[in-house]
Amino acid sequence: MSYTLPEFLAHAVALEQEAADRYLELADMMEAQQNNAVASVFRDMVRYSEMHRDEIRARVGATELPKLKSWQYRWRSPPEVGGEEGFDYLMEPYHALRYARGNELRAMEYYRDVGAESSDAEVKRLGAEFAAEESGHVAALDEWLARTPRPSATWDADPDPLP
Repeated sequence: MSYTLPEFLAHAVALEQEAADRYLELADMMEAQQNNAVASVFRDMVRYSEMHRDEIRARVGATELPKLKSWQYRWRSPPEVGGEEGFDYLMEPYHALRYARGNELRAMEYYRDVGAESSDAEVKRLGAEFAAEESGHVAALDEWLARTPRPSATWDADPDPLP
């Protein structure tokens, strides 16, 4: 199914907003658990998502974007919103970076696929451009991961298990 340019841009803005919202939620949760190192990683991801969203909005200019309802989006789940593994209070910075990398990778694949399947030349161009930007985010996260120590313990070693 091909997107019109306004539909594609509406999806892109929503994708980046959802990512920022999720990362903010995770940062707040990590701070509540006194896990400030991971909260900091997620706060950085909030800023990156908001910057990308704002760049997309600036490109939109005077173009009227459709106001889509949740069921009108054409994805199974928003590409930059990972699963529940991001909600573990024992998460360490390494885990948070891997979680963020998975989200950025899904966003890259989403943009790439939309661009490749589109019959609209501008959607094709922007899909490829946005995919390249997300690819840069993945590469940056790979570099960050390479500098981040891997945790020595697994999450199974919970010192405060639920009864």
